[in-house]
Amino acid sequence: MPIHLIWGDDAAARDHAIETLIGDVVDQAWSSINLSRLDGADAGQASQALTEARTPPFGSGGRLVLLQRSPFCNACPSELANRFEDVLDLIPETSHLVLCNPNKPDGRLRTTKALQKLVKLKQASEKSFLLPAIWDGAGQQELVERTARDLGLQLEPEATTALVEAIGNDSTRLTAELQKLALHADIRQESATANQSPTLIKAENVAALIEGMATNALQVGDSLLAGHAGEAIARLDALLDAGEPALRIVATLTGQIRGWLWVSLLEQQGERDVNVIAKAAGIGNPKRIYVMRKQLQGRPPQRFLTLLSRLLEVEAALKRGAIPTDAFRDGLLSTP
Repeated sequence: MPIHLIWGDDAAARDHAIETLIGDVVDQAWSSINLSRLDGADAGQASQALTEARTPPFGSGGRLVLLQRSPFCNACPSELANRFEDVLDLIPETSHLVLCNPNKPDGRLRTTKALQKLVKLKQASEKSFLLPAIWDGAGQQELVERTARDLGLQLEPEATTALVEAIGNDSTRLTAELQKLALHADIRQESATANQSPTLIKAENVAALIEGMATNALQVGDSLLAGHAGEAIARLDALLDAGEPALRIVATLTGQIRGWLWVSLLEQQGERDVNVIAKAAGIGNPKRIYVMRKQLQGRPPQRFLTLLSRLLEVEAALKRGAIPTDAFRDGLLSTP
């Protein structure tokens, strides 16, 4: 299959799949000639990728042309789309064109339709790597387990739970922490025995190596809901220290609190159908409503309006260039 479509917001999994493909296709002795890494945000490089993909490899192994931020399935200009369609049947079997984009392909584009047709004919491949929602505990557990398998690691159930609580859906940090845990476990294993068994990661290894407070943005929201502002600020500091973008935290908190507001208002109006409430609140899993009802019991809608107003102040301060820690403190600790 000379064409590979790879998309999704799980950057770590995307990169792992790409590097695995490169290792399978390209002979390292000829990689300086047969491996190209281009950026599709530049129309010239996108066009260059099409030209290079038509060129057979030199020496042994195959040729691989990687186009990050590929435009061909997302807002593709008509001239570039014409060139793309002309090239589809001209790529040699020993050359591979890898189209990578974090966004889902736009099914309305003719270039996307052309690629999907090739996928159905098994003349192209498509792989998607999507991060679970920050509230999706089962999805985050699956992410941890899949990443561990990709790295050749075995996790105790308690270790999986600890990683979910500590990292959430940050796949890049998850990969880095698992690699450190693997190295730590290997060193301990070598010092204890010469037996080469699969690397096992235990919960105590996770607790010993992952520093800082195990937190995510939803836990910050839970602290705000309970009125524990100091705890919320401490969790925010942990997130910011771990490299979480401040505006992403604001977006997650805003979505979480807006959902609470909708549930609270509809409950106040006497609505009991969880499907109706979930649809109005933009919540994909109606079963979450049962949990949210218990969380929100006794808390008036005005509480959530106040929190949303404070988050708006935080967002405005961040966009004016305020230091994230100061923006959150000034916004969330302000007098109602």
